[in-house]
Amino acid sequence: MPGGRLTQQERQQIALGLADGHAYAEIARRLDRPTSTITREVMRNGGPTAYRADLAHRATERRSHRPRQTASRGAQALPQAHGRDAEAVREYEETLTTVFMQSGMSKMTARVHACLCTTDSGSLTASELVQHLQVSPASISKAITFLDAQGLIRRERDDRRRERYVVDDDVWYQSMMASARAAAQVVETARQGVGILGPGTPAAARLENIARFLDFVSESTARAADQAREILHTKPEAPGTPGTPEMPGGDAAESPSDRPSTR
Repeated sequence: MPGGRLTQQERQQIALGLADGHAYAEIARRLDRPTSTITREVMRNGGPTAYRADLAHRATERRSHRPRQTASRGAQALPQAHGRDAEAVREYEETLTTVFMQSGMSKMTARVHACLCTTDSGSLTASELVQHLQVSPASISKAITFLDAQGLIRRERDDRRRERYVVDDDVWYQSMMASARAAAQVVETARQGVGILGPGTPAAARLENIARFLDFVSESTARAADQAREILHTKPEAPGTPGTPEMPGGDAAESPSDRPSTR
C-alpha cells in the first residue's frame, strides 16, 4: 500500500468518488490507500459535500511550506506510557477526531473528545487540554459544554479542587440513553402535530410515520444499551485468547457471517 502525500490526481479521484456516492472505504480501495487517509483528507478539506480536489491540493501545499514547529511542541504532548510510539498515537488521535467529526461534532469538540478517550486516566483538566491541543481556554470550555450536554463526559473535582473532565466506563451508556430520550421527545412532538394538522392528511401521515419509526428506534436503543451495559465494565481479553465473547444473558457474540441474509 503506497505511502506519502496524496497526489493531485488522487485527490481528483477522491472528488469523483464522492460525487458518485462511494464510501470512503471504496475510494480508499480504488486508490490502494488506508481508509483513514481518505477520511482525514475529506474532513480536513470541507467534508464530503464541499470537498474540491484543487482547493484541497493547494491547501496541502500551503501547509507543507509552513515552517515546521520546533521540538517545544513535542514537550506539550501528553506523556506516553507502555512503550507507545508518540507519533503513531498523534496520528491515531487525528483519525479518531475525524471520525467524531463525521458523527456531527465540531472540530474542536471532536479534538477534545478524542484527547480524553486516548488518555489512560480518561481524565484531564482544562489546563491540560489547553496545553495538549494548543488552543484557548474558551475553545475548551465550549467543547466541554457540548460534550457534557450530550452525556459524553462527566465533571468531577480532584483533591486540589480542580475541575476534571472524565470519560469513564459508563459515559457511552449514558450517551446512548440520552439519545434515546431525545428521540422519544421527537416522537411526542410529532404526534402532537398529527392532531394539529388533521389525521389522514399527508402532513399528519408523514409525522405519524416519523413518530412510529423513532418510537421503535428509541425503545430498541434503550433496551440494547441496558442489555449491553456490563460490556463497558468488562476487561477485554488479550489478543489471541481463545474463546468467544458473550453478550449479557449468555448469548455468544454473533459475527456478521452468522447473521441471516436480508437480501
